[in-house]
Parts: sequence; structure tokens; C-alpha cells
Amino acid sequence: MRKPILALAACCMAQFAFAQQEDSLAIRRLSDEILTRSQAYENLRVLTKTIGGRLAGSPQMVKAEKWGEAALKAAGADRVFTQECKVPHWVRGEKEQARIISNRRDLVPPLNVLALGNSVGTGPQGVTAPVLEVRSFEELEQKKDQVKGKIVFYNYPFNNKFIKTFHSYGDAVRFRSQGPSRASRYGALAVIVRSMSHSTDNHPHTGATRYNDSFPKIAAVAIGLQDADRLSKRIAGDPSARVFLRTTCQMLPDTIGHNVIGELKGSEFPDEYITVGGHLDSWDVCEGAHDDGAGCVQSIEILRAFKAAGIRPKRTLRVVLFANEENGTRGGLKYAELAKANREKHLFALESDAGGFTPRGFMMEVTEAQRSKVKSWLPLFLPYGLYDFNEVGGGVDIGPLRRELGTPVAELSPDSQRYFDYHHAASDVFEAVNKRELELGAVGMGALVYLVDKYGL
Repeated sequence: MRKPILALAACCMAQFAFAQQEDSLAIRRLSDEILTRSQAYENLRVLTKTIGGRLAGSPQMVKAEKWGEAALKAAGADRVFTQECKVPHWVRGEKEQARIISNRRDLVPPLNVLALGNSVGTGPQGVTAPVLEVRSFEELEQKKDQVKGKIVFYNYPFNNKFIKTFHSYGDAVRFRSQGPSRASRYGALAVIVRSMSHSTDNHPHTGATRYNDSFPKIAAVAIGLQDADRLSKRIAGDPSARVFLRTTCQMLPDTIGHNVIGELKGSEFPDEYITVGGHLDSWDVCEGAHDDGAGCVQSIEILRAFKAAGIRPKRTLRVVLFANEENGTRGGLKYAELAKANREKHLFALESDAGGFTPRGFMMEVTEAQRSKVKSWLPLFLPYGLYDFNEVGGGVDIGPLRRELGTPVAELSPDSQRYFDYHHAASDVFEAVNKRELELGAVGMGALVYLVDKYGL
């Protein structure tokens, strides 16, 4: 019996080795196509430089949707279509004003601030009030009797001990999202939030806030890190210091936006779907190059490269440019809603929404068995610098697909050290993206899509 068993084992090993070699060659074809003929960087240049910031509800949002349809057609999609969804329409209004007012006669430069997304304005006269600085919600509770009639300043810095900066962001972002309503509960007139960043510059970083309808809505702004330190020092040493703050932002009625979708039809299972995408919207104050123009052009590039390299997926590959991730996630919700209503079978979904930096691996929300299967492909990823498959996570836009259908989801995990230098700030521009890093991210994503399509999860 021993000889037949050994022969069978040898045969299986040979088949496995042949399959790995075949996969390695296919991924190399994808890589060569992307690294030598990619359209991703040029697509990103057009998106950022001719359209720029494209917040939901803005005229630039409409232009970006038309750009997405054209880019997907140029990439060779078999079918391009849109999904209509209602999106919020928040407008920033006039340039924000913030300055320190004091009995001292020194010249004090204005504070660099940006209104938080979805925030209400101060009113045309602005707000002038003393500032109460706190570094935690616990401190806010301890000082709740001092809050009324003041501007609350959440001065909570990024935790430098986290190696992956997304952990620092996850730790600090609660002050942006919950801070205004928590302060309003005790009578605050407005809120200033230290920007969500490790950066050394003074760019303020905007981002969405969420109001608790149980309390009055008050104006909220993010402040640049240098000015955050300056404000903290000033109010500590100057009892007369107050801050004047004026914003004119407002929330208008919902309007219509669209998910933009391109498909490469599956050769064997056309009614099974693998989704890959990024979100098309960005904040109004920047070009949205890393967040998330990079994810959009990487996703389009995968479709183009599959077709150019002669790799026809077995399942239908869907590239989705999601609407309204930044201040509502309406596009992702609509995509999942329609997938469920149409009883679609979604095998896998992958998003890129962590910047166009050097890829390191993938975050995944999958079963342990599915994670083990992906890890078994590690030798195929290592030549391209991808090795980290342990993090739990998935993109915001594909999260509803997992909740509604149980779809395994993943997100490209690039090196994170520089991402929050640019995130939601005026510095998130085309020039901040490295062409080679952007393309390597597309290579890694394409390899994962190829393997999941071939072997399933």
C-alpha cells in the first residue's frame, strides 16, 4: 500500500506546484501590465486636477460621476451603469474665521480652522466666548459645570505609541464625531477639535461629525496642530483670552448622487460577483488624491489590466465607484440594498480607501478558515512586498454588503505612516501620490482578485 500512497502524494504535490507556477505567471502578467502600461496615475491626474474636491451634492460630484463612466468605458468594461441614491448636501459656505481676542495688546495671527462636515454654522455674527480645554470625555464630565457659555476645545493628540496610524485615528476620532453633542449637552456654544493627524504642519483636517438630536446643534471646527498648541498655551497663560469663531456652513435638502459601476462579465459564473472599488467623493477643501482618488483609479486599473493581460475572470468583476462615503455612506448602503433585493450572489468585496502608499497586505473581515486560505497564497504575494494578512477590517463602503449578505470583505492595507499627514486636509493633492506606490497597490489588489476568483473562499 505504501507505494501507491507515496505515488498519490507525489502526484498531488506536482499538481500543487504546477498550479502555483501557473498562478505566479498570471500574477506576473498582471504586474507587468500595470507597472509598464498603467493608466491609474493619469486617471488620477485628470480626476484631481480637472475636477478637484467633489463632496456629495456639489457640482464637482456630478462631474466626477461623468469622469468615472468615461474612465470605465476606456478601461474596457463590458457594461457601465449607475445606481441612483439620495445623498446629503452640506455646504461649507464662506471661509471660516477664528482668532484669539485678549486684553493683551500683542498681535495674534488668526487660527487655522476648518468646519467639520455636517456641522451647523455659528450664525452671521459668529460666537465669541472663553475657551474650556479638555483632553478626554472624562475631563469634560468633571468640568461639566464650567461648560455653559464657553467654546469647548478638545485637545487630544494622536497616540504616538501605535505603530499603525489607523489605530491612532480610531482612538482619537471620537472627539470629532461625538464631541460637539457631548459639549452641547452642558451648554457649550461651539467646539474646536484638534485635527486627526500626526503631521508637523498646520493644516486643519476636516471630517464628518454626528449630532445627537437630543441636544442643540452647535458649530464645530478642526484646528491645525501648530495652532492647537498655540491656543492651549495662550489660554493657560492668559485669563482674558477668548476666541471669536465664525462659520456659515449649512445642511441643505438631500439631492441625487450615483454609484458608478463597470463590469467585466464572468466566463463561467456571470451571476456571481466580485466587487472591487473606492469612493468617488472627497472633501471640498482638497483634491482627494489619497482619499480616495487612489482607490478609484486602482480599481479601474484592475479591470483594464485583466482585459489587457488576457485574463478573463470566471465570476463577474464589478468595479464600483461609491457615492458619499465621507459624510453619509449612502452609496455603500444603496449598493448592499440593491444586491439584497436582487438576490445577487457576492463572493467577495475588496476596497482601497487607505491611500495610495506602498502596499503591505490586506485587512479582512472573514472567517478564520477563509483567512487561512488567503494566507496560504502568501508565497505569491511576497515578491510584490505584501505580507500582512492579520489585521481585521474592511472598507466602509463594502461594510453594508457584509452586514446584509455576509460577504467576505477586505481592504488594501498600505504603509500608513504618512496617510494622516494628508487625510481630509488641503494637502491631499495629486502631487502627494507616488506613481510607483499607486501602481503596486493595484498589482496587489489584482492578485487577490485573481486568486479569489480562481479558488473562491
